[in-house]
Amino acid sequence: MNSRRVVITGLGPVTPLGIGVGALWTALLEKRHAVRRVQAFDPSRFRSQIGAEIDGLSIGDFVPKGYRKAAKIMARDIVLAVVAAHQAVSDAKLRTRCLIERGEATGEPNLDSTRFGANIGAGLICADLPELAEVLHGASVDGQFSFAKWGSEGMNNLTPLWLLKFLPNMLACHVTIVHDAEGPSNTITCAEASSHLAIGEAFRTITRGAADVCICGGAESQDNPMALLRQEIGGRLSIRNDAPALACRPFAADRDGTTISEGGGLVILESLEHAQRRGARIYAELVGFGAAHDAYVAAQPGVPHPEGRGTAVALRKALRDAGIGPEQVGLVASFASGLREHDRAEARALQSVLGARAGQVPIMNIRAGLGNCGAGGGAIDFIAAVLAVHHGTIPPALNSRPLDPACEPLNVVTEGPVDAAVEYAVSPAYAHAGAQNAALVIKRFRA
Repeated sequence: MNSRRVVITGLGPVTPLGIGVGALWTALLEKRHAVRRVQAFDPSRFRSQIGAEIDGLSIGDFVPKGYRKAAKIMARDIVLAVVAAHQAVSDAKLRTRCLIERGEATGEPNLDSTRFGANIGAGLICADLPELAEVLHGASVDGQFSFAKWGSEGMNNLTPLWLLKFLPNMLACHVTIVHDAEGPSNTITCAEASSHLAIGEAFRTITRGAADVCICGGAESQDNPMALLRQEIGGRLSIRNDAPALACRPFAADRDGTTISEGGGLVILESLEHAQRRGARIYAELVGFGAAHDAYVAAQPGVPHPEGRGTAVALRKALRDAGIGPEQVGLVASFASGLREHDRAEARALQSVLGARAGQVPIMNIRAGLGNCGAGGGAIDFIAAVLAVHHGTIPPALNSRPLDPACEPLNVVTEGPVDAAVEYAVSPAYAHAGAQNAALVIKRFRA
């Protein structure tokens, strides 16, 4: 077990269902969905033409005035992370340089910046296609791309800082600069498992005493043609274009894939002593983390082990780290995204770990209304699980009936919201096309 207690004091979701804790939680309880026909670009040439998008996001509303010029080198993923950071820091009532400069906090910072760390998950940031197309056209000869012309002329049409818009580590770079976080920092790029792995690393950073506070989680936007094409080639998308609200169907017998999305979330972890010293509101306690590699998936990319071996190993490690047994688990915040093999593998993993209680433990799932936003999805799941433990309420899953017989006897909560006094909740995550698995254990806070 961990000797230094770690608590969750700030939540910063940025999702198509809403920005900020209140907006997301209300949307989940009211059973809203955000999947629609894609509007950011013309999707008509794709088989899947639906996804979840965030409207009306302006970076100027979340950074100091002097930092707004940096927006020129922020890809959409970076913007999402910066907005999530502002939400998390504000929710935790941390007085960082950003909030003080914006007039949202007064006085001096209430944390040591050298002991303020960051661990943020990121995906494959897609290039700005209109910008890149113009440059590629200038490096073509008779309609064919020319490496020689690219080196002599094409690259000169890119801005000097162009690459900085698309490096995955730039999410953490901008967040740490804006909020003056000078502690240990790292970026994790492990697809859908990224957020959980980042939160787990931040958890470890605090337990070993290397930081007092960490901002962690992940963000990604798949709301672009390149990401949509990548997911479509992988065979992971639903083509229910005529019924977008019903397209993503986790655990359902008639599921046919997920949908693209954008979003994510960052959370504030603190040592209990630090949080109590500044009188922070505490949502819950993070008590366990486990990670695993699934060699089966590594050998056959995109095909999970039929028994969910990697997920099961990660869950068992997390429970052992928390010092509890499966009989103490009161809620599972499942990761299922409507992918036939992956949902079934996760169900098998939960049955293996929970044993005879697999049909009794409530299973929460929020993916149907949000779709899959890659590296950011796990953070949204984690935030929803923390809120469920904090409020003693489980929001219902959408589109999960009729349940796939192969996923029975899982107790997927589809009615409600349901009141439940949850002591321990577990949140698993796994990469759809890779071999990374992770799990986190959340505990109801008791001083």
